[in-house]
Amino acid sequence: MAPVVPIGTAPVEIIRHPSGRDLEEPQGFATWIVLRRTASTGTAGKESIVDAAADLGEVVLRGVYDLTGFRGDADLMLWLHGPDAGEIQHAVRRLRRTAELAGTEQTWAAMGVHRDAEFNKRHVPGFLRGVDPRAWVTVYPFNRSYEWYLLPAEDRARMLAEHGRRGAAYTGVIANTVSAFALGDWEWILPLESDDLVELVDMMRDLRAVEARMHVRDEIPFYTGRRIETTDVMEVLA
Repeated sequence: MAPVVPIGTAPVEIIRHPSGRDLEEPQGFATWIVLRRTASTGTAGKESIVDAAADLGEVVLRGVYDLTGFRGDADLMLWLHGPDAGEIQHAVRRLRRTAELAGTEQTWAAMGVHRDAEFNKRHVPGFLRGVDPRAWVTVYPFNRSYEWYLLPAEDRARMLAEHGRRGAAYTGVIANTVSAFALGDWEWILPLESDDLVELVDMMRDLRAVEARMHVRDEIPFYTGRRIETTDVMEVLA
């Protein structure tokens, strides 16, 4: 039975880097599915989301999030991750067919995969390090400016180091950045978790005042929500 949240150490596989070194590094895909209720929500489907979430094989349902009041086009968000994108697709379809989610409309989705971060090879997303989910999450896509990747490497490294130092001051925030090149319309997907919603607000505002901000092309939409139990889904969608 698949866990609904990751517990303990995340699975690792051995990867051979171009240098020839074999490193243990957590690997995995992740997807975020945003849904809204419709007139037919909850009128079909036999399996419950509770039962489905407990039986997704290697796919983990990290969280179900209540987006009520944050946007006019979204009520619920699912966050799933696993070692294989195809298995995640299957898990999403199964969850969408459950009694609680049948009839909902999908309004946004994004897929990402863990790859080396720019100039910080040690960054591993929290969800792959076995870090427990936090009470709140904000997820948004991100594209750099067209000239960003043509800038001298030392300039990019300097700007990202400043960005990293500023963000590190918010010790309650868990970073989960994943690469999304070719997986959709964005280069990166940035899910940030915290038990304090205001901490997410303050951090995002603070990061506006760094030089790297001058090289942002796209960073919307934002989806922010509170993590709930699968047993509470129908209350959100009622």
